[in-house]
Amino acid sequence: MYVSGQIPLDPATGQLVSGDIDAEIRRVLENLKAIAEAAGGSLASVAKLTVYLTDLTHFAKVNEHMAAYFAAPYPARAAIGVAQLPRGARVEMECILALG
Repeated sequence: MYVSGQIPLDPATGQLVSGDIDAEIRRVLENLKAIAEAAGGSLASVAKLTVYLTDLTHFAKVNEHMAAYFAAPYPARAAIGVAQLPRGARVEMECILALG
């Protein structure tokens, strides 16, 4: 299953989460987790993850949070630096789920 890019929108309000980059990364991962679970999978089902960042120095933060959401072996992933993301987000992630 292909999951389109998720930015740090709070599903309850439809607004971007406020706070630092950590809050944005956590919200994006929580959104991906909710989608995976709704599809009958989990984050363990992620085969490929693509991370878009407006500042690649935040990639170390992504790595920190990934350790809390994913177990080894980690999914394949790519990190791409971009000039802008929708609604002023600093991080966006999309993934491919391998559902049985």
